[in-house]
Amino acid sequence: MAGVIQREGLRVVVGLGKTGLSCVRFLRALGYQVAVNDTRLTPPNLAELNAEFPEVEVSLGRLDEALLLRAQEIITSPGISINEPELLSVRVNAGISVIGDIELFCRATTKPIVAITGSNAKSTVTTLVGLMAENAHIKVGVGGNLGTPVLELLDPETELYILELSSFQLETTHSLKAAAAIVLNVSEDHMDRYASMQAYHQAKHRVYRNCQFYITNRQDPLTVPLLPEAIPHTSFGLDAPDLKTYGVIREAGQSYLAKGREKLLLASEMGIFGEHNIANALAALALGEAVHIPMPVMLQTLKEFTGLPHRCQLVSKHQDVAWYNDSKGTNVGATLAAIDGLGAAITGKVILIAGGVGKGQDFTPLSPALAKYGKAVILIGEDASKIDDAITANINKIYASTLIDAVQQAQTLASAGDAVLLSPACASFDMFKHYEDRGQQFVSAVATVTS
Repeated sequence: MAGVIQREGLRVVVGLGKTGLSCVRFLRALGYQVAVNDTRLTPPNLAELNAEFPEVEVSLGRLDEALLLRAQEIITSPGISINEPELLSVRVNAGISVIGDIELFCRATTKPIVAITGSNAKSTVTTLVGLMAENAHIKVGVGGNLGTPVLELLDPETELYILELSSFQLETTHSLKAAAAIVLNVSEDHMDRYASMQAYHQAKHRVYRNCQFYITNRQDPLTVPLLPEAIPHTSFGLDAPDLKTYGVIREAGQSYLAKGREKLLLASEMGIFGEHNIANALAALALGEAVHIPMPVMLQTLKEFTGLPHRCQLVSKHQDVAWYNDSKGTNVGATLAAIDGLGAAITGKVILIAGGVGKGQDFTPLSPALAKYGKAVILIGEDASKIDDAITANINKIYASTLIDAVQQAQTLASAGDAVLLSPACASFDMFKHYEDRGQQFVSAVATVTS
């Protein structure tokens, strides 16, 4: 650290995942004294931290309140609740600021930020807008809750940042002044972390604070902020659009993405399909236009983009049965979108594979969608019985002990025209390392039973 100005005041980084290590690097480069606290005894990046920064004090195995009280500011991982007793105590009783890496990022850049949050579809929309900007030859940085930690994106040559932001990240962010901000949708999620749906909703709406332009979902009133009408804004939805808003014009059995009365693109020309992806595309167009990405470039991007892994991804079509990996469907809202999107697009029925760790959610909204589009639901994981109890639709409900067992049972039930959909509506950590592991195991299982 020779030659770096040493700044006063200890910064304590809580959590030593990818985000935590990026915070240490950023703060040490600025000359701050840094300490690290992690509740794990062997956090994943400990060896790397010790090699790069042997001078950094490390406390492991618990939240160390004595260390936290020495901090001038605490930078916490989004995976750790700011309402953990030790963090709550130092905030309330000692008045110590608790922030996250997004706050550090916002303080460090003056470049425009597109800020994207919502219960579902954040990654798809973030990736889409990023590709649109890239295809328009804009030097863009894409990350946040998706992929690269934001502090690693900082580059004086970058012209535009596209950030996916979780409610956990927004809780610890105060200086975001987005050039364009959106809440895509709000459905019950993370009820194991929030005291109420209202608290979760309020965390999401922090994305709108001090924004220059905002976008809402007409079909979800929970996305509408309490902001002055004078702030520029628009909306998107699957209904017909008003002037200057985005929506769908339906003519002669065809659906067109549209702005006002102008038809922009035939929905069937998109590389992704389903009503939920039409909504995602409209949201991306609204965001892109807000930061001056040319419309022709955005429409061409929609034709070329074929979707993200583990997000309603077609992995196989065998004997006219389609198999879809939507392992990223970790809450009820995401699974509903997948069922509705697929159900409306196929000639047969949906066989749903669902279950895992439910995070305190209410699963009853799945019932009407399964009554309309479902042939069967195959239940796996810790909260399988809770989903069973919540689904009152007259539909075949089957328990499976493993994912391969679920896939084998699905193959037995499926007929030509049907779709088998892994969209668990639950977290994965009862049976898998993470949702990617669950999705990869599903892909492998499908390959085995269809070969």
